[in-house]
Amino acid sequence: MSLLSDKLYRYDAARKARAAGIYPYFREIQSDQDTEVIINGRKVLMFGSNAYLGLTNHPKVIEASIAATRKYGTGMAGSRFLNGTLDIHVELEKKLAAFVGKEDALVYSTGFNVNQGVVGCITGREDYIIWDELDHASIIEGNRASLSTKLKFRHNDMDSLEKQLQKCEPDKVKLIVVDGVFSMEGDITNLPKIVELSKKYNGNIMIDEAHGLGVFGRNFNGKGVHDYFGLTDSMDLIMSTFSKSLASIGGFIAAEEAIIDYLRHNSRPYIFSASSTPGATAAASAALDILINEPDRVERLWNITNYALEGFRQLGCEIGHTSSPIIPLYIRDNEKTFIITRTLFEEGIFVNPVVSPAVAPKDTLIRFSLMATHTKEQVDYALDKIGTIFKQMGVLANNMEKA
Repeated sequence: MSLLSDKLYRYDAARKARAAGIYPYFREIQSDQDTEVIINGRKVLMFGSNAYLGLTNHPKVIEASIAATRKYGTGMAGSRFLNGTLDIHVELEKKLAAFVGKEDALVYSTGFNVNQGVVGCITGREDYIIWDELDHASIIEGNRASLSTKLKFRHNDMDSLEKQLQKCEPDKVKLIVVDGVFSMEGDITNLPKIVELSKKYNGNIMIDEAHGLGVFGRNFNGKGVHDYFGLTDSMDLIMSTFSKSLASIGGFIAAEEAIIDYLRHNSRPYIFSASSTPGATAAASAALDILINEPDRVERLWNITNYALEGFRQLGCEIGHTSSPIIPLYIRDNEKTFIITRTLFEEGIFVNPVVSPAVAPKDTLIRFSLMATHTKEQVDYALDKIGTIFKQMGVLANNMEKA
């Protein structure tokens, strides 16, 4: 065994979980991403997807992807910077900018690349990036690439944010980067207060709407948390992905033209990554059209979300401060989280475990997420099974209070 193999073999967490029969990752799905999926030949209710609007198998999205593939081929064989820009890339960028209320937009090959490529290059060595401790991993990777001073504040703690802003030199750029909806906890950022502090300390704001686009917005418009609070004009940069509500793969950043033009010529993950495929680009564009034209789909998402939230509260599940289709079911024990995930799967329910080191052992949870296409009957079945299993494992909040 080589030195490298020997070193990496010491990582044994996955082997131990497999040996114990509780390994929950890389489950092979044999069907489309719907409220029900087929795994190992059997139907399982899907409560682990980010397809909030249920568009991944929508006929218009599929047809748009097929038509673009027939016209342009399967891939671009190069970056946007050189030979990889199609007219449909540019059309989608204009459509996205108009949708979120900014002058221009830039489409990246993945949502991860957006945060990595924007946060990593938009500020200089003498500037500051201030970020919430529960921001997306892609934001953290962008932080690592940046030469700026990075200051972390406690999750949604505005006093902590202000203390970090007070450390910054007044005449330097201070970019506050936050998730609109936090991806595991399901709570939303305190954007009004962030805007207030940003103005007080002459800062700038970048919001990650990966889990807000297609979910939040006034009158069910799905534009995101920034629109929900009526604060679009106070956002310097708005980011989101295509892999959630827009039923594809990729992502975008929207901002004023000068910012986008700078990123177009300086963001390395954008310049040196192959451009998004014609099929993926057309699929995202078609999904955006559906989002714009069918606000009732967002309304249905909120109806089923509120129904599920009330059901979990009645069960006595600990769900934290969520106010979104992402519902964390706190277990607060690594092994129990794995066991419950496996047991639920055996009962025909697919959910995602979130364990250390992704979170502290005391914060482990099961991430239960909803789509506009889920039915009350499907949620009722899940509530019944989760209630029974949680009670058996002693993790209902009511049980823990009695203990």
